[in-house]
Amino acid sequence: MGQSKKLGFWILTALVVGNMVGSGIFMIPRSLSESASPLGVLLAWSLTGFGVLMTTLVFGNLGMRKPDLNGGPQIYAKELFRKGSHAATLSGFMSSWGYWIGNLAGNIAIITTFASFLSTFFPILTSSAELFTFGGITVTTGNLLTFTVCTILLWSTHFTILRGLEKAGQLNFAATAAKVVGFFLFILVGLYAFQKTNILPFSAPRYDEAGHAIGLLGQVNSAALTTLWAFIGVESAVVFSSRAKKQTDVKRATILGLFIALAIYIGISMLVMGMLDQNTLIASEKPLVDAMVAVMGPIGGKILAGLGIISLLGSTIGWVMLSVEVPFQAAKQGLFLPSFLKENENGLPIFSLIVTNILGQLFIFSTISNSISAAFDFIITIATLSYLVPYFIASVFQLKLVMTGETYTSSRSRIVDGVIAVLSTLYSVWVIIAGTADMKTFLFGVALLASSVVFYGKVWKHKDSAADKERATA
Repeated sequence: MGQSKKLGFWILTALVVGNMVGSGIFMIPRSLSESASPLGVLLAWSLTGFGVLMTTLVFGNLGMRKPDLNGGPQIYAKELFRKGSHAATLSGFMSSWGYWIGNLAGNIAIITTFASFLSTFFPILTSSAELFTFGGITVTTGNLLTFTVCTILLWSTHFTILRGLEKAGQLNFAATAAKVVGFFLFILVGLYAFQKTNILPFSAPRYDEAGHAIGLLGQVNSAALTTLWAFIGVESAVVFSSRAKKQTDVKRATILGLFIALAIYIGISMLVMGMLDQNTLIASEKPLVDAMVAVMGPIGGKILAGLGIISLLGSTIGWVMLSVEVPFQAAKQGLFLPSFLKENENGLPIFSLIVTNILGQLFIFSTISNSISAAFDFIITIATLSYLVPYFIASVFQLKLVMTGETYTSSRSRIVDGVIAVLSTLYSVWVIIAGTADMKTFLFGVALLASSVVFYGKVWKHKDSAADKERATA
């Protein structure tokens, strides 16, 4: 790939910010207010921000020390085992598989959220008028139109990316810049409309379903799990490290993107608490829109809906790019099905793009009925677990490098990186334990990873034949 077609610092930063600040920002204030008091929310953001920062530093450091391992944090799984062994290949393939499915499902969730924001301007998208019944599934006008809108967005993104990753990255940059400006303008409005009485008492108990009081530490624990989902995508620049103009840009873009997103998240979640009273906020289905309506009237709601549409357009481009790149880079490492190596004349992983979006189209069928949609929501819950495993893997691999001293010449940098790796590993373990506390979720998450074994034979066969060719030419 020519240098002019590679991704620069600002496009990488936009991918990080755009993929993190997607649909979640519009609902997180309500979820946080429900689970924690304002003090608990602030502490949860601080704790999660620190934990993710440690993981981000691990990503950046590994990108510098192991530039040949491209494609995302899940790639490091194979480095934890003996080189060329079944354990190394299988672990790399399974983690790449789970990470790919997680990206795929998450992207379709963003696309369907786009349709819900569009309904602010076109209410017919929510029409419950019945059109027909097929196989026990009742299809309404709103369902069919939502399906159509989501399909158009998916394939429009497909053809946009076909023009080249760099051009798609530029569009993502424009959309991300627009939404960052929009969110900071929202923060300015929030500062103007902020009412201190709405966040009082600043520290107060919350109650579970049984009516038992939840203290501050319990609130932070619960809220921190919610805030973590806001940072999914922080590794976006790492996934595209092989396409970066400079490897140093990957680490810088990841760290800057994290701090931009953190400023937006903390600013918006705290200010919305001051714009709406806590009871109204907890009951709200669209807190940011309701907050703007309270300040500016109906026009405020439309402005926020427009901002949501721009935000989700950028996120869709970024997440499709990410979903396509993951199996392609894994295949280059011998950790995915070899057919995903196919590229077009622009160096675009064409087979990965087509398969990823065809699977995405199948997921979009979840918008046809509420019953299918409920099943898809569960798939997303399971798929989110696939993000946590690569974060843990990257942290453990960094620990391995520190312990063996590989790539290190300075004891000082080794100690610093060791401390960061330990903190990142502890944070990842805590989140995985908390996220898999529900046994049903845990078992289905394991089943998702295990489903990859069906295709493992082809991966190993290709890797084995490639090794034979290498030995023959040596």
